[in-house]
Amino acid sequence: MSEITASTPPGLTDEQRDFVAALRDFCAREAGTPEQRERLTKGYTEFHNQELYEKLAELGWLGVAIDERWGGSGGGMVDACIFLEETARGLLPIAGYGVSLIVAGAYERFGTDAQKEEILGGIARGRVEAIAMSEPEAGSDVGNLSCRAEARDGGFVLNGQKTWISAAHLADHILVVCRTDPSGGKHDGISMISVPTDSDGLEVRGIQTMGGREVNDVFFTDCFVPADRVLGRVNEGWMQLMAGLNVERLILAATALGAAQRAFDDALAFIKERKQFGRPVGSFQALKHRVADLATELEATRLLIYEVARKVDEDPQRMLPREASMAKLKATELAKRCALEGMQMMGGYGYASEYDMERHVRNTLVMSIYGGTNEIQREIISRTYGL
Repeated sequence: MSEITASTPPGLTDEQRDFVAALRDFCAREAGTPEQRERLTKGYTEFHNQELYEKLAELGWLGVAIDERWGGSGGGMVDACIFLEETARGLLPIAGYGVSLIVAGAYERFGTDAQKEEILGGIARGRVEAIAMSEPEAGSDVGNLSCRAEARDGGFVLNGQKTWISAAHLADHILVVCRTDPSGGKHDGISMISVPTDSDGLEVRGIQTMGGREVNDVFFTDCFVPADRVLGRVNEGWMQLMAGLNVERLILAATALGAAQRAFDDALAFIKERKQFGRPVGSFQALKHRVADLATELEATRLLIYEVARKVDEDPQRMLPREASMAKLKATELAKRCALEGMQMMGGYGYASEYDMERHVRNTLVMSIYGGTNEIQREIISRTYGL
């Protein structure tokens, strides 16, 4: 792995600083070489390695932000952001974790004790969970969803399609955001229902992307689940969904920050060694100034993300639409910039599959799309200023 250039987030406890060091050591040991990463990802086509994931669970790290009652270590969003940043930077193929953490947040807020034991306990032990919001006609406009769940025989029967569902092919359950009452407005009559992935009438089909197997179409055909699989209150799913946006956007932001830092690290290591005109290309002013700009942006973005995470930890019920959207917007745009600038600085080598940079580019391009496009984030931010 390239040399460490990332600074530690400010204000960490001694325990959190030790956590950073332990994560960096684990990443270097388990995925520190191109050969290891190629093997773990089956030739860069699969981005979740369950064996590696379960090693993290055994160390107690997957439950870092889960309450101790459910098998976690009781940490908060700062701890989760440390884990997300460092594992993304270390290129650990654990694509199921981020979405599992989003699901965990929903159960932490609205789940019964039995549901928390099942879902939160499962995540801490190394199980993957997924959430299904988007549909063919409901992407940025999530409230336009049409996937139906009809009350019947003491439970619900689901029919419809979800699309772009991350980790559905890895998950034990899919938390489906669906319409249980079509009589009201588009934000009314929505519920959140957990559907086991081995249920009759549920089909998962992978969507091939330039990044490999990450997302899926999910089809429901007369798929029955009992009523106790409803999360929270029936028909109040929209407000429950909105309550989780702080956490979702921070998860995406911290992951993007780790990806940005890794692209920066790899580019820096390359330009220090690559020589042209008799000296390292990094000694030329054009590249030195690029590095200076990117390093400054990385530090500013890290400060923003961890400040928002601390605000969430101080008051988990507080809505932070401006700050959380800013974090997601800033980090994902920076991740793209670091990867594209890294490719430019590496020249043709940045385009070669021998190096990780071309994969950094493919990985980061989509970050400004999922979890609410950056156009939507800008819209949210501008509304907080009365526009």
